[in-house]
Amino acid sequence: MKCRHCRAALTLPLLDLGSAPPSNAYLSATELAAPEVWFPLRLLVCQQCWLVQTQDYAGRDLLFASDYAYYSSFSSSWLAHARSYVQDIRERFALDANSLVVEVASNDGYLLQYVQSAGVPCYGIEPTAGTAAAARAKGIEVVEQFFGVVLAESLSSQGRQADLMIANNVLAHVPDINDFVAGFSGLLKPHGVATFEFPHLLRTVQGCQFDTAYHEHYSYLSLTAVQGILAANGLSVFDVSELPTHGGSLRVFAQRLDSGCHAVQSAVQDLLLHEQQQGIRSAAFYAGFQGQAVRIKHDLLRFLLQARREGKTVGAYGAAAKGNTLLNFAGIRPDLLPYVVDANPAKQGRYLPGSRILIVETAHLLAHRPDYVLILPWNLKAEVVQQLHEVKAWGGSFVTAVPTLQVDVA
Repeated sequence: MKCRHCRAALTLPLLDLGSAPPSNAYLSATELAAPEVWFPLRLLVCQQCWLVQTQDYAGRDLLFASDYAYYSSFSSSWLAHARSYVQDIRERFALDANSLVVEVASNDGYLLQYVQSAGVPCYGIEPTAGTAAAARAKGIEVVEQFFGVVLAESLSSQGRQADLMIANNVLAHVPDINDFVAGFSGLLKPHGVATFEFPHLLRTVQGCQFDTAYHEHYSYLSLTAVQGILAANGLSVFDVSELPTHGGSLRVFAQRLDSGCHAVQSAVQDLLLHEQQQGIRSAAFYAGFQGQAVRIKHDLLRFLLQARREGKTVGAYGAAAKGNTLLNFAGIRPDLLPYVVDANPAKQGRYLPGSRILIVETAHLLAHRPDYVLILPWNLKAEVVQQLHEVKAWGGSFVTAVPTLQVDVA
């Protein structure tokens, strides 16, 4: 396989999780009688541009189908993050009724609803039908297509160039990262700004967040890699912020290469230097990741087996993609984990891919009162603990597995 950005041969492994089905391919009851398609799940490191990437097996049309079940608005903390972003970005770049904001991968309108309510014209670009319909129900215009150069040129020719383009947690999800980024330089106005948010590879490796690896994540990103990718496709980075979301993320600010409207902030060079000092351009930085993933797998299995021996009950919360990676790598099935709670009605009554664990509503967990609640989206632990405060009242405990097994005893 060659690097999806620079085309160099990939020889340095980072992670091998065996095989797994697409992490958002939730199953109906009737589909349980049919076989599932599993793909190898391996991550490789490009030693030329330092882009970490999933070995290609599954195309985007399979992974991001019309029944794609991830809806951003079901996380209150993520909605708060989006609301804060809109307030900050409006003030910083003086966005008003004469501006135009475009969000790529706008999902269910979780962010653009705040842009719209502020009186700033906007539209979203979103290829999955269900989430696009949810956004339209909020009165948000959505272009229901995958984004790239062709769509950017079409929209630009219609006079729909943007003052601000937003790409939250989508840069990792595109198989042709060059075409995707080049579309931004084509759709931005000369003075326009693009912001990209994504989990920071440095935090992923240092925190052993291996469960963020799944087929929908084609790329795993550092500022080192992203700066090069953007520059090769007509954009320059002028600022960067570190964020707590998703276990540690970056927000990168970019402008057209032919613009130069915005001065480059010192944070850019500071973070590039920090990444270099941490070894992100060296093979040694990636060497221990596989072993840490195996340790987490074994620790979780030991915990679940011990709970079973002791007659303790365990339920899970969050039918999230990262949870599916963890459960399938560990080989966990309903005998050890009979159900997982999720607030999204689109997932309830369906089954997790691979593990085939039933997804239920919160009332199911409250009725069964398990001794332990395994929080699969560990990045949302504080939010989940607050939502499920009744668990502590009946003497139950919350458990997270990444980066180390932690049991919060009541």
